[in-house]
Amino acid sequence: MLLLLPAFAAAQQSIRPADRDSIARKDSIARLKAVTVVATPADRAQPVGATHVDATTIQQTPARSPYDLLRQTAGVEVHEQGQGPGFASDASLRGFSSDHSTDLALWVDGVPINEPVNGHSEGYNDWSLLFPGGVQDIDVIRGPTSALFGNFALAGVVNVRTLERMRGSEFRLSGGSFGHAEAMALTGFDHGADGGGVLGVRYQRENGFRPNAGFDITQGHGRLVHDLSPGVTIDGGVELYGSNWNSAGFLSEDEFTSHQYDVVSNPNDGGYKRHAQERVSLRVLSGPLLWRSTVYATQGRWQLFLTIPPAGGLFEGSGSQSEEEDNRTGYGATSALTWALPRGEVTLGAESRLDRSGYENYFTTSRVRDSVATIVNGRQLSGAVFVQAHSDVNDMLRVDAGLRYDVLATRSMPDRGDAVSATHDIVSPKVGALLRLTRELGVYGNVSRGFRSPNGVISDPTLVPITAWAYESGVKFDRGTASASAAIFRMDVSNEETVNPVTLVVTTGGSSRRQGVELDWHVPFASAFSLSGDWTFNDARYRSLVAVPEDGGAPVALSGLRVYNTSKYIGAAALDVSLLRGGGHVRISGNWVGPYSPFDEPGVVLGAYGLAHLSLVVPNIGGTVVGLDLGVRNLFDRSYPELVAGGVVSPGQPRTVYVAAHAKW
Repeated sequence: MLLLLPAFAAAQQSIRPADRDSIARKDSIARLKAVTVVATPADRAQPVGATHVDATTIQQTPARSPYDLLRQTAGVEVHEQGQGPGFASDASLRGFSSDHSTDLALWVDGVPINEPVNGHSEGYNDWSLLFPGGVQDIDVIRGPTSALFGNFALAGVVNVRTLERMRGSEFRLSGGSFGHAEAMALTGFDHGADGGGVLGVRYQRENGFRPNAGFDITQGHGRLVHDLSPGVTIDGGVELYGSNWNSAGFLSEDEFTSHQYDVVSNPNDGGYKRHAQERVSLRVLSGPLLWRSTVYATQGRWQLFLTIPPAGGLFEGSGSQSEEEDNRTGYGATSALTWALPRGEVTLGAESRLDRSGYENYFTTSRVRDSVATIVNGRQLSGAVFVQAHSDVNDMLRVDAGLRYDVLATRSMPDRGDAVSATHDIVSPKVGALLRLTRELGVYGNVSRGFRSPNGVISDPTLVPITAWAYESGVKFDRGTASASAAIFRMDVSNEETVNPVTLVVTTGGSSRRQGVELDWHVPFASAFSLSGDWTFNDARYRSLVAVPEDGGAPVALSGLRVYNTSKYIGAAALDVSLLRGGGHVRISGNWVGPYSPFDEPGVVLGAYGLAHLSLVVPNIGGTVVGLDLGVRNLFDRSYPELVAGGVVSPGQPRTVYVAAHAKW
């Protein structure tokens, strides 16, 4: 759980204790640039919409998962699947239904996390692998505005940076509602140019708020950095993640309405996931030139058993249990050269990635295989070249431009039948400008194109990528530590598809439009208080799409209807209060979900809801090294649906209390 996270290193706009991180040491100019080009932090001066979540905010947010963290802090629309940590939930920006978060690209220290050629969902994106104690900060970039990111960055990017180094050690124990228990140990060192690093382990278990919903997570995190010579830095990192879970399954809408949370679809449902990734990066600084290269490898395996009960939707489940397995390996590299100019910079780069997967799907009874649904092996080799540049034309005008060319070569090798191969290429231009009307106020605009591989390419590589043209214009205000922005956006999507996240029925071949308004603000006042928030008001509609029910019934025209699994608005807001005595902190926050369009229920719109949260952080009790954190999520115990699809519901978690004790030395 991310409710009670350890203290983190300083984010760019935060002042943190000296013993936590020395990433900003002045003994090497090279430290001022991220080791991996795609890990570069977002800048308020860029003509894009982005939300920065710093370490302090992460620590003070009573979140039950990484998905819930960004729902509460960055206004990301989230619909948790609720079937176990390795069963990825749905995170969305700008009205993309984003089954298993596939329309968002997640990167951790320059390593892409989305899984290509995945038979369950193309671009499967499991955020549970994030090691909370090692996170330095997170950027949420809205829209496909950056040329540094390619496949799956259709709606935007979640860019995570971990601690490069720290001094001392930290140990944390926490407990809470529904059998929650967690232990984490984190240690590090900082020897300046001679090296630095962070090492950590974490274990978490929970019974869940429904029967047969228990899980455990075990994680390991390591990062080491060393200056080989002045201006030359090598950096390596490892992330290890394993989880086992039982699944309570989904409820019918009637069961949810009557709060029958004790209903279990099948007591034999559940699964496990294992994931590992290794990375080595090299940064070379010579005068105005900065060369950054990263190579990485990933390995993963997951297995799940899930029963979808028959319900009232057009695409309801069969009522039988199914088994899915995914085994995969991946390798990739990114290299980029940045040239610093007197009034700007230019980055030229290339990347390549090879992913191999084996996907198996069976009909089962009590985890015993009855028959084969699908067995297929997939391979995708992708490559890209990109250029991104910005120029400060004068003190008032900044212009950004980028261009990216991607090639995706996919091969499907089914257990029965002939192998099929296909190649697709995509050109993605990006351009934007920001004009400073005053030192504090600026207006900006951008136009960009993004894409993602469609679901089903592991079986049919000829499927054409989903593409979108994005348009955005807005205003930014910055005065001291206060900031605010407002933007209007529009995204026109081609080769649209919708995927029921429960039954995996895919509808393709259409078009859609998203348009709306985004607001965010951070306003400190009276020295000890600050208000922050992030809201999106969205009109997401299919322009042309026809769905065919699973049973072969009459086609359903979706044209003009709201996009499935999206809300009319999504928002988060918080009041932070710093306590002068002892350096404590209180955070009162809430997140809101507007009228929601469930999967595969054309024309149905569910009601809005809001959740309140409260947290208290006491970093040092009585001047000792021991601190205490308290958090309450869903303070007023509101009943709400996380996900609704074809007549079945994943219910939201009731009021949850967490308490943690931590020691730092």
